Amino acid sequence: MTYDIVIIGGGIVGLATGLKVQKVRPDLKIAILEKEDQLAKHQTGNNSGVIHSGLYYKPGSLKATNCINGYHELIQFCEEEKIPFEITGKVVVATREEQKPLLENLFQRGLQNGLTGTRKITLEELKEYEPHCTGVAAIHVPQTGIVDYYQVALVYGRKIIQKGGEIFLNHKVLAINEKDGINYIETSKSTFEAKLVINCAGLYSDKVAKMSSDDSVDVKIIPFRGEYYKLKKEREYLVKNLIYPVPDPNFPFLGVHFTRMKKGGVEAGPNAVLAFRREGYKKSQINLAELAETLAWPGFQKVAAKYWKTGFGELYRSFSKAAFTKALQELIPEIQESDLVEGGAGVRAQACDKTGGLLDDFSIMETPMAINVLNAPSPAATSSLSIGGTVASMALKRFN
Repeated sequence: MTYDIVIIGGGIVGLATGLKVQKVRPDLKIAILEKEDQLAKHQTGNNSGVIHSGLYYKPGSLKATNCINGYHELIQFCEEEKIPFEITGKVVVATREEQKPLLENLFQRGLQNGLTGTRKITLEELKEYEPHCTGVAAIHVPQTGIVDYYQVALVYGRKIIQKGGEIFLNHKVLAINEKDGINYIETSKSTFEAKLVINCAGLYSDKVAKMSSDDSVDVKIIPFRGEYYKLKKEREYLVKNLIYPVPDPNFPFLGVHFTRMKKGGVEAGPNAVLAFRREGYKKSQINLAELAETLAWPGFQKVAAKYWKTGFGELYRSFSKAAFTKALQELIPEIQESDLVEGGAGVRAQACDKTGGLLDDFSIMETPMAINVLNAPSPAATSSLSIGGTVASMALKRFN
C-alpha cells in the first residue's frame, strides 16, 4: 500500500494534522496508523477536557502561539460540527502571600498573550465566581472552557475518512526502513509505503522517531501519571466551573485543581507521579524494561535530583487520600476526604533532554524522510488544529 503521507498515531494531534493536510492538498493520499482498536485512547481520551486560553505559556513560544490560534479554531470547529462545549471562565487563586508575585507574573503573561478581559478580582468577586473558594488574591480568565476531546477527535477522524483518507486501527508500527526515497513502515499487520512519515505517536514518539532517525533523537519521553478524584454528586455544588492554584513555575504541571467536566461531574486533581510504564494508568501497571529505560536516562536522573522534594510530595499524595484532600483544601476548605471518590488517570508524555530539561515548549523535529512531533503535552488538545496546521505546512513544502 503506497501513500504520500503516513501519520503514525490516531490521537487528536495526528488526526488534526491529517485534516489540515487534506484541507490544502485533497489530492494527496494519506493514511493514519493507530496501534489500538479505537482512536484517541490515550492522552486524548484521558484528557481533563479544558479548553485552555493561553494564560501560562511564554509569549512567542510554540505553546502560546498554537494555543491561542488553536483555541479560536477549536471553538469555530465545535460550532460548525455541533460538538457541545462551554466557555465557563476560570479563577486562578493564590492561597499564600508568597504566591502573589507569581500570580502577578501569570496575569502579565496573560495580557502579553492577548487575553482581553483577564483581570485581577477582589476576594468578594472571587466569592461571586466560586462561593466556596478561599485565597489571598485571584485573577479571572473568561476565555477558558470545557469540551469532550474524545468526541472532537472522533469528528476529526470521521471527516478524514469522508474526504478520502484512510485510518487503520490495530496497526502497531514495528519498524521503519528507508530505501530510494520511500519509507517502508512495517506494522503488526502489514507494510505501508510512504514518501513522508509524520510521527504523532505521543507516549512512544521518541521510539518511533528513532526508527527513522537513528541517533539524532536526543530526548526521551518520561511518562507522568496524573490521578484524579471526583466529587460525590451531592458535593458538586462546591465547584461552579474551574478553580486553579498558582503553578510552580519550575515544574511543567499546573497543580491539583477543580474542573467541571463537559461530560458531567467535577474532577479534582491531578497529581503528577512517575508512571512505571508508558501507558501505566494504575500504580499496579509496571513494565520493568520501560521503567529501567526511564531510570537510566541521564536527563531523568538530573530531574529526580533537582525535584526530589516535589516528586516525593506528589508520590505521597498518590498513596494518601488525606494528603490529596489537604492539597485541595487550600482552595476549598470545606472539602472532606469523604467527598472524594476515585476517578480516572491520564499519562502525560513529557519529553526530557539529556541535560535534565523537561521540555516546556512543543517540539517538532524534521529529518529528510519524517516529521516527528516529540513534545506535545497540554495544551495540545486545545491547540490541535493549530499544531496540525503547523505540521501540515512543514509537510506540504515537500510536495510543492
